[in-house]
Amino acid sequence: MASHSPLFAIEGRVALVTGGSRGIGRALASGLLEAGCAVVVNGRDTAALDRTRGELADATGGTVHAVAFDVTDAEAVSRGVAAAEEVAGPLDILVNNAGLQHRAPLLDFPDDAWRHLLDTNLTSAYLVGRAAARRMIPRGHGKIINICSLQSEVARPGIAAYAATKGALKMLTKGMCADWAPHGLQVNGLGPGYIRTELTRPLVDDPDFTAWVRRRTPAGRWGDPGDLIGALLFLASPASDFVNGQIIYVDGGMSSVL
Repeated sequence: MASHSPLFAIEGRVALVTGGSRGIGRALASGLLEAGCAVVVNGRDTAALDRTRGELADATGGTVHAVAFDVTDAEAVSRGVAAAEEVAGPLDILVNNAGLQHRAPLLDFPDDAWRHLLDTNLTSAYLVGRAAARRMIPRGHGKIINICSLQSEVARPGIAAYAATKGALKMLTKGMCADWAPHGLQVNGLGPGYIRTELTRPLVDDPDFTAWVRRRTPAGRWGDPGDLIGALLFLASPASDFVNGQIIYVDGGMSSVL
């Protein structure tokens, strides 16, 4: 459903959501569709993307396209962003959501897993953000929203590598702002807390961990992917035209308390 306020009106805008076939990415794509955007969902699994595209189109009645490409490969990214604009039109909004987790003690953390996390969680945002910005800057406008994390600020045992990538993504967001804000782009981050998705299902199903999340979060619960949509729409809309280089944490208050 489109917003009634012109400050939040994004009807007719074109958005690309990386990692959009499931979890948080799928929820964010759905939120943009409900707000009236045409959305391109990205991933590497063509079958999963096509399935998501059809389900989102059926659920929202919106215009959804699927473009598969590897967000860690510079040449594939260049071709993929061009393909997204060919099928949907000039990009107004980019949501850099692609990411993954690998939990292991830091002393035993596999080197290949470290590199894979860096490529997927950080380098992909640099590559896709750069490709999108090269097209947005000549047009003088664009919104880039990097999906950071509560772990952009804090860490827990076993996720040091993930926290390193998300902390770096926070600073990449600020660096993109420094370089691209003079050209009319707004680059901000969205930092989810503990969100209930298929990827976090093992943690949700662990009664001790879920009890810890509820105790540690002032809101007293896990977040749902839909909890992120309001902040996303703010960052994607004219309401945030003078907001740049900021990270909005949607974490039920966890980052604000000891």
